[in-house]
Amino acid sequence: MVQLVKHIENHPCLFDYNREEYSNDTVKTAAWHEFAKEINLSGREAIEDEPRSGRPLTAKTDKNVIRVRDLVRSDRRLRVKMIEEQLGLTHTTFHQILTNDLEMRKIYAKMVLKILSQDQKDNRRDRCLDILEHIENDPSFLERVITGDESWIFEYDPETKRQSQEWHTSASPRQKKGRLSKSKIKSMLICFFDSQGIFHKEFVLQGQAVNQKCYKEVLEKLRKRVIRVRPNIKNTWVLHHDNVPCHTAISINQFLATKNIPVALQPPYSPDLSPCDLFLFARIKIYLKGRHLGTLENIQSSVTDELKAIPVTEFQNCHKQWKHRL
Repeated sequence: MVQLVKHIENHPCLFDYNREEYSNDTVKTAAWHEFAKEINLSGREAIEDEPRSGRPLTAKTDKNVIRVRDLVRSDRRLRVKMIEEQLGLTHTTFHQILTNDLEMRKIYAKMVLKILSQDQKDNRRDRCLDILEHIENDPSFLERVITGDESWIFEYDPETKRQSQEWHTSASPRQKKGRLSKSKIKSMLICFFDSQGIFHKEFVLQGQAVNQKCYKEVLEKLRKRVIRVRPNIKNTWVLHHDNVPCHTAISINQFLATKNIPVALQPPYSPDLSPCDLFLFARIKIYLKGRHLGTLENIQSSVTDELKAIPVTEFQNCHKQWKHRL
């Protein structure tokens, strides 16, 4: 009774016969009489609603949770409707069991370049540990690494599904998009960069194959640029590239050994550990998707502009991410 009186004193608008003068939150007269009756008969002091048991749960039982778990584990590709029909459960009950009790969700298989064998996995681990050991012994190791690769840049590359998203109401018809292929007009970009930005880039001439002879000439240009631009690391810089045939040819290895240029080995079939694949080329191409560039000159000028627009902080973050992936 004391608690109820204090509550009413603190809220003078809680009860009044003329409810039009107050908000809709005021207690109705019938409810007030009901409270007064319970106070007199049972000595109740609290005005909050008492807890109720509610509707009993009949479908979401421990037995049904086990049934759902066993059935899903027996065939993880079963459709929701098939499981509901087999177990005789409603969609709501099945969804609560699957998400809340079993904490499961249906996911797609992730597409990868190649399913690695155990030997390739061991090689991937060993090479990652080797680079991490260099970083541990020399914290500035990644700052001396110059990584590079080559990639095709197309005159037209269709935009992604996410890029084509538009805001519409529920009554608007869904947009349709034809399946388009990449343009036959393209240019090969060879690019090298470090933690400070783009170090060297060039476009391969039309009809020129990127073989060991061409790549050797590119490396010679890169070596001379290092001597001219970064003389402080001209004797300590490290080259990082992938293991395609033109990069691992005997003539390339002899050239690097003659010039005393060490190489940070790249695990095979591991684009997720290559900064060019996980950062640079992906960033350039995402901005060029959906744009008709027209000519080779426009392709090269657009790529050059995009490369210049990348701030130094993003290159530094790329190297931090590279270390984390390693």
